[in-house]
Amino acid sequence: MDKVIDEQCDDTCIGTKQEGADLLTAKVEEQTAIDLAEMFKALGDPTRVKMIYALLSQELCVHDLCVVLDMAQSAISHQLRYLRNVRIVKRRKVGKTVYYSLDDDHVKEIFIQTLQHLHHS
Repeated sequence: MDKVIDEQCDDTCIGTKQEGADLLTAKVEEQTAIDLAEMFKALGDPTRVKMIYALLSQELCVHDLCVVLDMAQSAISHQLRYLRNVRIVKRRKVGKTVYYSLDDDHVKEIFIQTLQHLHHS
């Protein structure tokens, strides 16, 4: 039988005895929390995860992404626009062809670290 852990402090708890200023360092700024949540929200959609995975090692055009994900170009474009808005992907235009890649190495590292966490036993 699993032990149930109470998510509350005991009535006799007086905290960690840290000064108020020290506790404020544990508080994230509101805009940072919003931006971070938006980043994780972007990773919360399986289609976007597949797109990011496809872009881990190479830049791809919209057509390539349609083939990899077996989706219509309009659906791919919609998701790419979202990923661009949250700065997960960037685009490069050559003539009429638009190539997409991950915005920077931070995005790649976040994704790889998350994959490693999932496979960690």
